[in-house]
Amino acid sequence: MSFTKPIGVAYLDQDIDGGIIGATNPQAIKGTIIYATTQLGYTNGSYGTVTQLNNKATGVTINNTCGTITTANAQMAPGALVAFIVTNNKVSSLDTVIVNIASGASAAFAYLAAVVSVQDGAFTINLTNQSSNAYTDILKINFSILHVQPA
Repeated sequence: MSFTKPIGVAYLDQDIDGGIIGATNPQAIKGTIIYATTQLGYTNGSYGTVTQLNNKATGVTINNTCGTITTANAQMAPGALVAFIVTNNKVSSLDTVIVNIASGASAAFAYLAAVVSVQDGAFTINLTNQSSNAYTDILKINFSILHVQPA
């Protein structure tokens, strides 16, 4: 196995399968290459799903560390922006929430999804129809919470 591209203290290597990697003392692993042998991500039971009711501005509740939010099929006008709250007892204000649109868009690049605030017990997603067309798409928005352990 060869190292293909340096990226700081480790190397990008297509042979890495994944794995849960962490350290309580980052100085102890400085300069060490960590090879994972299992999938990166969350354990079974961490994933959940929820479906929005009414419209794309309707809040949802999903108490999982990761999952999929299925939006309502309400129409979004060209250039429209909606925000909805995701109530989630797994998130704290120190965490980072990642979102992406997994599927459902009628046109490529029609929508943008972004987390605009994180607080204890909830985060807010802004969804924008950045196209010049009105759509009634049912979007699948994936999310993952990256937990921070305060010092």
